[in-house]
Amino acid sequence: MPAPDRLRVAAVQYFIRPVSSFDEFAEQARSVVASAAEYGVHAVLLPEYFSTQLVALEDPDRSPRELLRGLARHADATVELLAELARRHGVYLIGGGVPTPDPADPDVVYNDCPVVAPDGRVETQGKLHLTRWEAEHSGVTPRTAFRVFDTAIGRLAVNICYDVEFPELARAAARAGCSVLFCPTCTEDRRGYLRVRYCAQARAIENQLYVVQAVAVGGLPRVPSASLHYGRACVLTPSDVAFARDGVLVEGETNAETVVVGELDLAALHRSREDGTVLPLRDSEPSAALAAETRVVSL
Repeated sequence: MPAPDRLRVAAVQYFIRPVSSFDEFAEQARSVVASAAEYGVHAVLLPEYFSTQLVALEDPDRSPRELLRGLARHADATVELLAELARRHGVYLIGGGVPTPDPADPDVVYNDCPVVAPDGRVETQGKLHLTRWEAEHSGVTPRTAFRVFDTAIGRLAVNICYDVEFPELARAAARAGCSVLFCPTCTEDRRGYLRVRYCAQARAIENQLYVVQAVAVGGLPRVPSASLHYGRACVLTPSDVAFARDGVLVEGETNAETVVVGELDLAALHRSREDGTVLPLRDSEPSAALAAETRVVSL
């Protein structure tokens, strides 16, 4: 079945608040996805580390490394919850970033984004580039494979937060035929948020694709490493006549608990790649060849 010409997506500003049980966390997730689904969306994006709420079930005095491994013990139940919600609402559910233990060694933890089809089938994209907090304090292990996903709503890809700051990934996705890049993020302050946001905007412009960014807001007051979150969910577009004047289709209010919904005109996107004011995706081929042949000249 061909992909639709128009695709409606929801990006969640997910509020991290203390919970007293997994069931309480699950009820919040159910409510958020149900609210998004009411808008008739095809896909819902949750932020990176949205399950951080479950850290409230741990001893807050434990180290970030220990807290993350406690969180990873809920990975299977969290993915099962996402599959349940995708089936219930008939949506693609891109599940942010879920700390996931290696089956062979529970001390090895990845930051994985479940990509769940409406029938509950689950694939994943792991985080490839780790922030210093993840690598040095929490002991996260990076994944090494970048994937694109063929779906009934088109070919999609995921850059988890810091990954979007590395342009090679989005370029590879666009060259593989992706029209939409989902970017689940989790940042604690304005500077961190803007680093990701500006890079996401650049990826939309230089690859002529839509970028959907979800964010975490709120926090856990008793857990220093999870006490603050800052962000504004958005849907970003290329910068050309057919799209929003400032390249922002829709965005939320900073740090509010909300869902933003945007309708993506995929036909306009494909036309822009063939006949736009500029053609950065097509015209990147010469620069790629030059980069491969770059020589250092001594003066």
